[in-house]
Amino acid sequence: MSPQTTIVPVILSGGSGTRLWPMSRPEKPKQLLPLTAEATMLQLTAQRAVGERFAAPIVVANARHAEEIEAQLAAVGAEPQALILEPAGRNTAPAIALAALAADPAAPLLVMPSDHVIADVPAFLAAVDAALPLVAEGWLVTFGISPDAPETGYGWIQVGEEIAARVHRVARFVEKPPRDKAEAMLAAGDHAWNGGIFLFRADAFLAALETHCPQMLAAVTEAMDKAGHDGTRLLPDAEAFARSPDDSIDYAVMEKADRVAVVPVAMGWSDVGSWDALHAISDTDGVGNAHQGEVLAIDTANCLVRTDGARIALVGVEDLIVVASGDDILVLPRGRSQEVKKLIEAMKNR
Repeated sequence: MSPQTTIVPVILSGGSGTRLWPMSRPEKPKQLLPLTAEATMLQLTAQRAVGERFAAPIVVANARHAEEIEAQLAAVGAEPQALILEPAGRNTAPAIALAALAADPAAPLLVMPSDHVIADVPAFLAAVDAALPLVAEGWLVTFGISPDAPETGYGWIQVGEEIAARVHRVARFVEKPPRDKAEAMLAAGDHAWNGGIFLFRADAFLAALETHCPQMLAAVTEAMDKAGHDGTRLLPDAEAFARSPDDSIDYAVMEKADRVAVVPVAMGWSDVGSWDALHAISDTDGVGNAHQGEVLAIDTANCLVRTDGARIALVGVEDLIVVASGDDILVLPRGRSQEVKKLIEAMKNR
């Protein structure tokens, strides 16, 4: 498989993005929002993989977002070859299996979440090139993000022996670790963050799924065999798809398969998994404030302030996150934005 092999981007757009409430909501989650640039997260993801090297993408998404996804991708000239509309969310492994069944079996699939930031796209594409020769031999490849902090919110990958230029065998996958374990892995220097981006041939992934999770492959295959078609939209059979186990690709396949490799890469990656993460990658003024919308800040430092309507005025505060969207306003100290999910649960229970 040469560097000129045509790669099929697979964009996973099923997430609900609740950690960025109140701007991100089930009806319009974060991947459909312009959080880091004028383009939306989905558009930026698609634009990373365009040109002669790449086929049109396969997008796997929630049916309620179909029209918005089609409009956003058309606006940047990245119309999908297939838009697979999941009848229910069943995690990443079944979603990727849907795409693999829709693709040419020999095609290398570049699997990308739709809501991540990659600041250094050339570094990312160089890592893809490094992986292609092993992908041609049937290896399943993931991309290990060079870590710069003892993150407890990510899975980690222990990087094993080098088996080709820049490509290493995966020694082991590590679940989201406690702080002391994360600090030890960072200090050891032989671990990377698991960014959830993958490259493999469609047939290699499906073969691994048949070995390690045959029940999932059977359910997803039946769902695709009975799928409805509406132009480029594919609607897998709901009853069959519901029989699939609800498992991540890491748990269902990557942690169990034999030939699994990792390409470590520093590419300015973020999963933008919280308002704190967005503040960390945002352009700030001279005193650490990042703001968007109608915002007036006086004697204020190190705050993230965003509004899509209401005017926000701050005086004499620091280290706050303030987000206004529609009738909802979120205020919390910087460093605690992961607790937004507690708010979501509390609101559900009211």
